[in-house]
Amino acid sequence: MIGREVPFLERIDLAAKAGYQAIEFWQWRNKDLNALADKVAGLQMAVAAMVGSSGKLVDASLHQELVDDIGAAIEVAERFSCRTLIVTTGNEIPGTARAVQHENIVAGLRQAAPLAGKAGVTLVLEPLNVLVNHNGYYLYSSAEGFEIIREVASPAVRLLFDIYHQQVSEGNVTANMLANLDLIGHLHIADVPGRHEPGSGELNYRNILRTVKSAGYDKYAGLEFLPTGDSLQVLRAVRELI
Repeated sequence: MIGREVPFLERIDLAAKAGYQAIEFWQWRNKDLNALADKVAGLQMAVAAMVGSSGKLVDASLHQELVDDIGAAIEVAERFSCRTLIVTTGNEIPGTARAVQHENIVAGLRQAAPLAGKAGVTLVLEPLNVLVNHNGYYLYSSAEGFEIIREVASPAVRLLFDIYHQQVSEGNVTANMLANLDLIGHLHIADVPGRHEPGSGELNYRNILRTVKSAGYDKYAGLEFLPTGDSLQVLRAVRELI
């Protein structure tokens, strides 16, 4: 989302120039992995997270594809020493009870968890808001997300708490994170409204991030926002802010 004014690999240069030491990206299949490996190695940038599988949890008939996706993504993740793979549920299936879809998500994650655990990788399940950005998506509640993580009962499966999405969906983001901090494996941040950079909206990110860090959160917080100006300048401003 950041740096769309330049090609993908040049976005990594922007992050480095702004003083960041890690990146994340969505899909890996559409990337030139050799060029990406050269770029991050040359800049000494870590790869914090990438997508492992998208939309194959609610439908049990897709679980073998899910496992195959995770297996392939683990091979790529190992190449980049990436230890976090993002997974999404997919959209709610019309005519199928939510309880059934919930059970399917748990079952799918239980199938994939041993692969991740063996590789030392964490799968992070991401709730998304349905009010603004992802109409029809199954998992929008952090409460249900944490319930799923508890039911899967694997240290290799955690929640991706996207502060933007959860502020849109339910608010109370700091308290919800603090109450479930041991179940959070990754954070995404953007401000509300507009999904722009921290400091552009209603969320006090300096306080939010300091609070969860003081409570023991020691993992990455990924920037996933639409800059309101020049990406490099915005990245530098955000680094100063938070």
